[in-house]
Amino acid sequence: MLNDPHSHGLWEVTAPPPPPSEVLAGEITVDVALVGAGYTGLSAALHLAEAGTSVALLEAREVGFGGAGRNVGLINAGMWVPPDEMLRALGPHYGERCLDLLGNGPLLVRELIGRHAIACELETAGTLHCAVGAGGLRDIEARCRQWQAHGAPVEVLSAAETEKRVGTRAYAGALLDRRAGTLQPLAYARGLGQAAVRAGARIFTHSAVTGVSRAGTKWRVQTAGGSVLAEWVLVTSNFYSEGPWQAIREEQIYLPYFNLATTPLSPAQRAEILPGREGCWDTKTVLCSYRYDAAGRMVFGSVGALDSIGLPVHSAWGRRALRKLFPQLATVTFEHEWYGRIGMTPNVMPRFHRFERNIVGFCCYNGRGISPGTAFGKVLAEHVLGRIDDSAIPLPTTPLAPPSFRAAREAFYHAGSVLAHVAGARL
Repeated sequence: MLNDPHSHGLWEVTAPPPPPSEVLAGEITVDVALVGAGYTGLSAALHLAEAGTSVALLEAREVGFGGAGRNVGLINAGMWVPPDEMLRALGPHYGERCLDLLGNGPLLVRELIGRHAIACELETAGTLHCAVGAGGLRDIEARCRQWQAHGAPVEVLSAAETEKRVGTRAYAGALLDRRAGTLQPLAYARGLGQAAVRAGARIFTHSAVTGVSRAGTKWRVQTAGGSVLAEWVLVTSNFYSEGPWQAIREEQIYLPYFNLATTPLSPAQRAEILPGREGCWDTKTVLCSYRYDAAGRMVFGSVGALDSIGLPVHSAWGRRALRKLFPQLATVTFEHEWYGRIGMTPNVMPRFHRFERNIVGFCCYNGRGISPGTAFGKVLAEHVLGRIDDSAIPLPTTPLAPPSFRAAREAFYHAGSVLAHVAGARL
């Protein structure tokens, strides 16, 4: 995409073809218009089409163009914040519902992949949240207690067990979440799109929305080449939003995140490092993540943008950090480099917006897009279908509001990641 190997990297090279789509021309009428072909829009389109609802999904560029096609590929349960913090932020009414929905989100992802035979390199061995030092261990122990209080299948592993599973002595322990796993994120997005089209949805790519207006009892969603008349409009774009819903991007703080993919490791190396193929990330503020793809490449990532300033710094850091974690990989090279944008809210919570009557949307997944996007997309579909009324929405309605000092904070994160990685391998 964009003829830029730094936009989608390995995922674009190894993903199956995109679903059938067209450029919107003329005017069509459907029950529901959706704006944004990421996980939320694709999941909502699929569930609506399966229920017999006519659907038009509009995408400014291509299916999975935004965060859905660029992320690490960790299928996580919940959000970045621990369960107790989510309950405090949302209150018991919404907090319990949201925890239940997102805690079971990975199971929904697995169910859709299985039911629709989506080829997306699914791994179901779980994830390891690796503790750096005593502070990191206290963090994962608290998270474990809180998730176990909600019945989640999580446990804290000792340093010795973590070393056995990961292949390094760098960690004081790890939180194993058996609900979670990994997948090829762009392949999953394209697979959801294929399933939605088979169910009857129509996808229009390169059809950016330029305006929305009343048309009697319906809404007219306008693009450069045509328009869609619909009873409902679901705004399913997120940080890459533009046009009439640019404010969604502006209510989030941009955090860049990059990934570097090695050449495929040897069978002996894979038997020693992550033999169970879990997905990993650590407890550092400027965190590090890694997992395998289907071919045995290690996908190694951290905070930072691979732009003209960051590319040489972050690439060099990745090589140093990988060697420090796994000295046996000292001669391994990287064959793909890419990055994307994570949208963060000040309280690290997702949001539900009511823009107008019958125009609604979820957004702001704070780096946890795969599972929450899929789950909230299903919620939107069920809301339109009348299966979930207003009182059962799992999030409160939030007004659109940009965070204070957004530009300054974005500049700080960008510069901070460069400085952190100039300093060396952090473990």
